[in-house]
Amino acid sequence: MDRDKLADLAAFAIIAEERSFRKAAARLGISGSALSHAMRVLEDRLGVKLLHRTTRNIAPTEAGERLLAGLKPALVDIDHALQGLDSYRGRPAGRVRISAHRSAAIHLIAPKLRGLRDAYPEVIVELSIDDGLIDIVSAGFDAGVRRGEQLEKDMISVRVGADSQMAVVASPDYFMNAPYPTSPSGLSQHSCIGYRYIASRELHRWRFEKAGRTLHVAVEPGFITNDAEMLVQAAMKGIGLAYVPLEQVGAQLASGDLVRVLAEWSSTIAGSFLYYPNRRQMAPSLRAVIDALRYTPP
Repeated sequence: MDRDKLADLAAFAIIAEERSFRKAAARLGISGSALSHAMRVLEDRLGVKLLHRTTRNIAPTEAGERLLAGLKPALVDIDHALQGLDSYRGRPAGRVRISAHRSAAIHLIAPKLRGLRDAYPEVIVELSIDDGLIDIVSAGFDAGVRRGEQLEKDMISVRVGADSQMAVVASPDYFMNAPYPTSPSGLSQHSCIGYRYIASRELHRWRFEKAGRTLHVAVEPGFITNDAEMLVQAAMKGIGLAYVPLEQVGAQLASGDLVRVLAEWSSTIAGSFLYYPNRRQMAPSLRAVIDALRYTPP
């Protein structure tokens, strides 16, 4: 394959990701008109239309989506091969793309970014926050961060967070007009905040454990969201009881903005893991990120 065609295919992948000639051109350091012309030349060369163009939107055609699915893993491999040369320069460098659920992004990754930046200033972390389950390879990510029970198969994983307790919390204002629940069965008398899974569209069932007994409660929520941080914000506004990982509300409990109930019924959920494909050669930049995020027991 000649270099021009490879460069045009890489540019096509960036356009499909950005959904904008202007944004893609800025990343590539060329003009939007030059990029648009290059895509027309590529389409003529391949004999198929790759992009739908409107005044407001750019999106891959069906043929473009099929080409993109094959291109992304290959482009990731090329990027890793190029980053592999960093070992000859002595320092990790380059971009590392990570997809992580919101709680891990805020509480596990963000606090360690400053140390990573100080140690490896040439490593750029691009963090995409997504509570859904995605194929990180086809989506062009170097790694993903999910809880242990959600890990993709055939991946190498590294723990980045401890197992966590689940907590039922609400604002002090909420309890000015409602009694404290004394058992999970009493939740039917309370306003609850529900979480809907992005991938399955199912409502999260609240799980409780006590003295070897396990209960799963399907609450009837008065408010539903698919965003983990929105659960906390809604609880702080007095909308109702929220069921969240304890790590997510530590600061709010310490400040008194939230109150925990049913602590004796707390259940445990798996901690978060960083996972990545099993590749023969790992880019030094990814290795640096893994080492920085790796969980160390206290």
